[in-house]
Amino acid sequence: MSSGGTAPQGSRAAETAPVRIPTTMQAWRVEQITDAGAMVRRRIPVPQPAADQYLVRVEASGLAFGDTLVVRGKYQVKPPLPFTPGSELVGTIVAGDGGPLAIGTRIASSSRQGGFAEYTLVPRSEAVALPDGLAAGAALALRSNYPTSLYALREVARLQPGETLLVHAGAGGVGSAAVALGRWLGARYLVIGFAGGTLTALPANRLLLHNATAHGVLWGEVRKRDLALAARLTRDVYDAFGQGRLAVLPGRGYDFARAPEALAALEGRGSVGKLWLQAGDAREAR
Repeated sequence: MSSGGTAPQGSRAAETAPVRIPTTMQAWRVEQITDAGAMVRRRIPVPQPAADQYLVRVEASGLAFGDTLVVRGKYQVKPPLPFTPGSELVGTIVAGDGGPLAIGTRIASSSRQGGFAEYTLVPRSEAVALPDGLAAGAALALRSNYPTSLYALREVARLQPGETLLVHAGAGGVGSAAVALGRWLGARYLVIGFAGGTLTALPANRLLLHNATAHGVLWGEVRKRDLALAARLTRDVYDAFGQGRLAVLPGRGYDFARAPEALAALEGRGSVGKLWLQAGDAREAR
């Protein structure tokens, strides 16, 4: 598995024929902040890659709980209006000569907004080349949810074989990843709970009375501050999955036109595993 490097053996490398890149594309846009998190479908110009970016033809855009907050202006990072949501994607590099990955390479990325579109820009450092045959849903989960949970469990919490792991919202993307990783790391007892959507109060006296500790995890900051660690964790989960030692809970893909419905299902706890938008449906609908 390669992060920002040469495509691994067996991956889909350069295409034999050049890809025709249109001048405009379909994209979901947030044009104003509302409590409902309204998005509108627009035709906008296809972006042009800078020297440190790839232009990627999107195959599938991952959905995360953070997306339900971003579109309502309740996430800690607030993109300037108007913007295209979606920070996770699987797609094919169609422009960006001179980078470590060839045009035609199928990649996964988890970085910035812009994924709910037919084409988007991806920083070269965030592009991970994918092996042939890896389904979009699994590729998205392994690129984002699994490294997040692995960092929390192995690097921060130092989970050891035989310890008890409590996972809240175990049916969701990060939660189901934590369950699978907990089993892989040797926690034999797993309790799957439910997230109510409100911040949990953590009185300091409880930590004192139980000789307990609490840790915060923000995967986005890890990717910014320690690229080598982020790349290693991502490679570990892809390798473990490829070797059959790590399972991915089946998720669900939604047609591109049903993006608002998909976000509503995620926010309403009506989903299991990874959700994603199938960007190819937008091209087929032309």
